[in-house]
Amino acid sequence: MNSLLSLTLLGVGASRQADIPVADLIMAGWTGRDRAAVEAHIKELGALGVAAPKRVPTFSGVGASLLTTASAVDVVGHDSTGEVEYVLLNGDNELWVGVGSDHTDRKVEAVGVTISKQMCPKPMAPVAWALAEIESHWDELILRSYAVSDGKRSLYQEASVSAMLHPRDLIELYARHNRAGFLPGTVMFGGTLPVMGGIRWTDCFSIELEDPRLERRITHTYQIRALPLEG
Repeated sequence: MNSLLSLTLLGVGASRQADIPVADLIMAGWTGRDRAAVEAHIKELGALGVAAPKRVPTFSGVGASLLTTASAVDVVGHDSTGEVEYVLLNGDNELWVGVGSDHTDRKVEAVGVTISKQMCPKPMAPVAWALAEIESHWDELILRSYAVSDGKRSLYQEASVSAMLHPRDLIELYARHNRAGFLPGTVMFGGTLPVMGGIRWTDCFSIELEDPRLERRITHTYQIRALPLEG
């Protein structure tokens, strides 16, 4: 079932508003170029009871309706956390790049990764850049996130996108996983980074993708409301 995503698309020398139908939302996992860093993240999640993947990278499909540009999301309890990721979008056979948070229920993740990812909304900034405009200096881009709790803001994740597979490589691997390939209407979250200070609940989460070469960044902040567990 398609979900409509309203974005500001910033292309080469132009920008436009677009409502893009999203048919498939894919969460790529364990996409690091550095195998040691991938193993570190697997151990990080293993400490929470999450089983190691059978193969890497992984591609988990979730409901397209989970994708949101809202400034607040509802989750059940206090066991979920955000994680910053670059986001790939195929809009009418043109590739766009944004930033999102693969918000995931960590308690349920110990039961099943795909199930846990289906439990939470997937926040995304309402702005995307044309991949063609940034591909030549892709590895200079920086992903960053901040955790905000009790009014205190702290750096949660930060690294160059060079820590993860390049979008073209990720799309190629996805095409091996799904023979139909990266079709129009597909959105893919590109994997995340190790966190600073341990995985933990936050009241508010901020994400950004910075392009130092073109001196710009995409940012998004969302509040997290914990719904009570009633049984």
